[in-house]
Amino acid sequence: MKQNITIAVLVIALIVGLYFLLSNITKTSTVENEPTPSETDVADIVTDTPDTADDTEEEVMNEDETVIGSSFSEHAITAYHYGSGSDEVLFIGGIHGGYSWNTNLVAYELMDYLEDNPSVIPDNVKVTVIPTLNPDGLEAVVGTTGRFSASDVPASEAETIPGRFNGRNVDLNRNFDCEWQSDAVWQSRSVSGGSAPFSEPEAQAVRDYIESNNIVAAVVWYSAAGGVYASTCHNGIAPETTSLMNTFANASGYSAHDSFDYYEITGDMVNWMAGEGIPAISVLLTTHKDVEWSKNKAGIDAVLKSLAE
Repeated sequence: MKQNITIAVLVIALIVGLYFLLSNITKTSTVENEPTPSETDVADIVTDTPDTADDTEEEVMNEDETVIGSSFSEHAITAYHYGSGSDEVLFIGGIHGGYSWNTNLVAYELMDYLEDNPSVIPDNVKVTVIPTLNPDGLEAVVGTTGRFSASDVPASEAETIPGRFNGRNVDLNRNFDCEWQSDAVWQSRSVSGGSAPFSEPEAQAVRDYIESNNIVAAVVWYSAAGGVYASTCHNGIAPETTSLMNTFANASGYSAHDSFDYYEITGDMVNWMAGEGIPAISVLLTTHKDVEWSKNKAGIDAVLKSLAE
């Protein structure tokens, strides 16, 4: 009897052992025969994964904006483009950085307007806006080189004066090659015009951009006097400049002036443009705080309409 029980126990143990052995073989076979990713599967995975490097390159190469150069403190100077015509109109703000901070803001207002109303740009026209030509001076006052609001500006106008100059303490609107002087004047103050015409990278950036593109008109914002001023450099006011001045002034309500004669101006950017044969005007906002967008919008619309073929 005991022998039969022993045999039965051995048989049961053998059966159980065979069961576990077969189970492990099945699991191993399943794992070993599970399909591995093919080259096509790997390609699909790579395709579905965001390519950060490509996205970054696309942003840098965005055809709607161009980094035209850098400031003395190596901040990017960016131009934004609207429309695709061959006749390019240039609008510039912020040459005096954080001192004339409202000129930066009016340029940003223009950018928003063109983004929302692209139909105001004639088919033959391309509009380029450089909202901040002096990012060093802007950062010195508002703490950023990009877009900001009026609430970021110190309440005291005296605190904004250092923002007129770039990181080398040069007045950029005294650094262009028209009646340039190293020892220049701003109101009753002596200021630096740089070591030579275009000694400053900001002035070089504008010069190079203009010389490489078909600029048919230029509008540069300053503050504060409340008027539109023509440009010239030893050759009288061109008829095209007079027409541009009157078009902007009549539509905006600003007064028109053939020259800025409050004090001596040397190395002026707009006058240099005139010497290069480009119709260019200075639009001086009335105060150092107001953007006066409705007036400027009217002037801009009139200029764009006048350039339509």
